[in-house]
Amino acid sequence: MAPEWLITDPAVLEFYTSERCHITELMNTPLSPETSLAVARVEPGVTTQLHALSGIAERYVVRKGKGLIEVNGQTSPVVVGDQVVIGAGVSQRITNMGATDLEFYCLCTPRFTPESYVNLEG
Repeated sequence: MAPEWLITDPAVLEFYTSERCHITELMNTPLSPETSLAVARVEPGVTTQLHALSGIAERYVVRKGKGLIEVNGQTSPVVVGDQVVIGAGVSQRITNMGATDLEFYCLCTPRFTPESYVNLEG
């Protein structure tokens, strides 16, 4: 039997969201309420839904592709290695500006919960 602090076979699978991106949750468990980690994948030409995370700060680290990030109404291009710090409750979305998938790590503090997601597109 595994110790309570070890999470084995978390069934890490990619799923598509209404946010218009694919998500693979690498770590999101009540055993670690202070943080969660996922990989987001945005297809070429797609812009994710304008949204905010209530009570949750988020950081992106771009690992593949190139995009245009919008945070609190300001935009900036992003490429592999770029990091984006998004405060809790701040509006955000990203557009894939390349010919291949845009992928980035999403680190949330505290951990992401579906109840925190606020759709700002209506």
